[in-house]
Amino acid sequence: MRGVLIGLALPPTCFVVLIVAGMLIGGSWRRFGRRLTWASLIALILFGMPAVSYSMLLALETGLPLEPPADHPPQAIIVLGGEVIRARQEQLGVRPGLLTLDRLRTGAALHRRTGLPILVTGGTTQHNTPTVAIVMQKSLIDDFQTPPRWVESKSANTWQNAHLTANILRAEGITSVYVVTHAWHMRRALLAFRDTGITVTAAPTSLDDPLGPDWTDFVPRSGVWQTGYFALHEWIGYAWYLRR
Repeated sequence: MRGVLIGLALPPTCFVVLIVAGMLIGGSWRRFGRRLTWASLIALILFGMPAVSYSMLLALETGLPLEPPADHPPQAIIVLGGEVIRARQEQLGVRPGLLTLDRLRTGAALHRRTGLPILVTGGTTQHNTPTVAIVMQKSLIDDFQTPPRWVESKSANTWQNAHLTANILRAEGITSVYVVTHAWHMRRALLAFRDTGITVTAAPTSLDDPLGPDWTDFVPRSGVWQTGYFALHEWIGYAWYLRR
């Protein structure tokens, strides 16, 4: 239910809903409905433009602490879970989604470069499926030959990812880590770790390429609405975490 509500509240679905709502409003509110329809249509078009959605996303990827502190180097790698996809042919009935797989690839490469142990984190996202962390654990073993040392399967969001993994690692005497997630998600993840007693070095998946001076960046594209969804979701989440 939470996922459905988030989907309805974010672009492009929210704008489509508002357009339809505006068209259905009649009577003495008809003028307001017409304005709502036009405003939502314009917003829908804007969020389909790379110049708008990608700019919002790229702004999230600036100023990340990519260099580990010399006096307190990382002792472990935390890979934050993303989504899973149902797949009947898989042993678990699900497999890592593209976001999760991208993070696993980055985490496995970092492990090979540093030799540091991996912790995977992520709870249940779909009814009657294994937790994201269990799916990540299996993928690291089967696909990357890199078994994680710790598996955290109770967290329901990024905030819980940070606090539950911090509890596990502090018990092991670990107080400095690399955190692996998407670059546009990293800013919110860093906020989640700020009061855990853990020093975090960002180890994001590939940074997005900056926009160039190209007129096509102002042409709406269907795939860019997903970028707008991620960007707005992260900015709202970042603002929420700032208040916690």
